[in-house]
Amino acid sequence: MSSRTTGAVTRRIFLDKQSPKAFHALRETSEAVRTVTAEAGLDRITVELVNIRVSQLNGCAYCLDVHTKAALRAGESARRLGVLAAWRDTELFTRSERAALALAEATTDPRDADCQTSAYEAARQALTEDQISAIIWVAITINAFNRVSIMSKHPVRKAADE
Repeated sequence: MSSRTTGAVTRRIFLDKQSPKAFHALRETSEAVRTVTAEAGLDRITVELVNIRVSQLNGCAYCLDVHTKAALRAGESARRLGVLAAWRDTELFTRSERAALALAEATTDPRDADCQTSAYEAARQALTEDQISAIIWVAITINAFNRVSIMSKHPVRKAADE
């Protein structure tokens, strides 16, 4: 793809295709983070909840599509996914999931120092230091992937069976 303008629509460069070495490095980081989360004892559902929540905050349709499917495959319920954007207003998430989600939100938008401090304190009460580190790395990594997909305008297309 090129960045040439066609009518009123500007086609975007697919950053992953235009700079494959950089994208490969990001993928390698993601694999390292996946290992760190497993070693920290975080389950796949918690990791996918973080990926989805960060992608919601960033408005990344492509990553929302990918990680919602992954969460469902891992055994997450449609009900919890449906209310994830309002997780604070439900009783559906465990103490550790709530701490992970708050920490991921604070990592995604670190401008509010009070929110960051509160999220970190909650995480200290519910998660190990290895889990805190892993959650922050998950949030950092999905934030990077969100930006690649948003700036590339990666499409979300209908599946053949939809």
